[in-house]
Amino acid sequence: MVVDQRIQTLIDETKTKFGLEDYDLARHELHREVNMFNETVYTLSMEWFPKHVQINEDADFNPDGTAVIEIELHSKRYKHVIFVGGKCYVNGIKMERINLEEVIKWIERETGFTYGKQFLLRKEQERKYQFHSCVNGVFVSPGGSIEIEFDSSGNLILFTVDGQFPAPEMVKEETYTLTMEKIENIAKSQLKLVEFPITEKETFCPVYAVEEIYVTNDRLSTIPFEEAFDGRPHIKIDKTMYWESPANQSYIEQKIKFQEDITAEQAFMREPSPDSKPISKADQEQCIHAVQILLSQKYTNDSGKWILKTLHRDMGYIHATLTKIDEKRSIFQRKLTVIIDPNRFQPVNFIDNKPMIEMFNHYQKSEKVTITEEEAYEKLKDKFELKPCYVYNFDEKKYVLCGKLDCQYGVYATNGDIVSLDGLL
Repeated sequence: MVVDQRIQTLIDETKTKFGLEDYDLARHELHREVNMFNETVYTLSMEWFPKHVQINEDADFNPDGTAVIEIELHSKRYKHVIFVGGKCYVNGIKMERINLEEVIKWIERETGFTYGKQFLLRKEQERKYQFHSCVNGVFVSPGGSIEIEFDSSGNLILFTVDGQFPAPEMVKEETYTLTMEKIENIAKSQLKLVEFPITEKETFCPVYAVEEIYVTNDRLSTIPFEEAFDGRPHIKIDKTMYWESPANQSYIEQKIKFQEDITAEQAFMREPSPDSKPISKADQEQCIHAVQILLSQKYTNDSGKWILKTLHRDMGYIHATLTKIDEKRSIFQRKLTVIIDPNRFQPVNFIDNKPMIEMFNHYQKSEKVTITEEEAYEKLKDKFELKPCYVYNFDEKKYVLCGKLDCQYGVYATNGDIVSLDGLL
């Protein structure tokens, strides 16, 4: 197969940069994805096999020492460099003195980011470092991460850059003014009675816990944790689904293809992915109808029990995300994803997390609640955390300053004891 010269140039540059002279390029392919800013990003992924390692052609895994490398086509920045099994047979990138200062200098050169302004240390272990994206020292959400690791000889065996590192023009900078006193009403409203499964006893335990949320610096709005964490372009719907009888239109399940065949021309022309196309008002109405068709046939008795939360495009389809209105207060919320053909606006498949939830059906019901919400709040209020964080606002299309409200502790609703939530999850 003839390789496009522009691709071949990237392959040759990668071979030289990482010292892969004793490796053979086994596979390479192009990928594209739409980031949270609705930009189409193209990447070239490569798998390099060590020449001296015996390869089993029937094996569906890469042998130890394989170099798996991914590069963004247009920025020419490397996103992933992984030597499988931590084995490195190259004379490539090596660090004589492995310390935080030297690692930060190397990352700054490699990424163009500035430490303290765009990334900060999150965790340091022996020859292994993890960083998180920030805006002038304030963490961001959805954010990005950098991980780097060296072997005992100082050879680079892992380097990954994932997620977002906001450019200055994407940030609405402000002076942080939030305090717990200013948002006490919001804090109280975020305290929820939740049933936690206790695996050892196979029972549910009622606990008052804080549902994480982001409060904007002006206190005029909030951003749910799940929405901020998701980081995909989406359309909010928030519509309760009703129907009277099963739809006449039949639902026919289809096999979903989640692999695209990308050409070099598409990549170097920066052709926008179909997933970057807006979901118009007319499209939204047809998607709502498609969801209604599936629900009425597969969940006939559930009219009024499902909320269509969002719509987003993914791998050529439109995904409708739903949650079920549930009074059980379980930590596991029932969720449903309906996959819709965007040309015919017909449901073609769906994913229900019911099987995962049913794993706990045999658990005993929780004990009687004896503690009130107000009593629980008084016990926990001094343990609430409110930390500044820049959160991407999809309506404003900018990162806005917020306070992340959270609490690492809960209160047993049966006896009022305070418990670390880490011990329950």
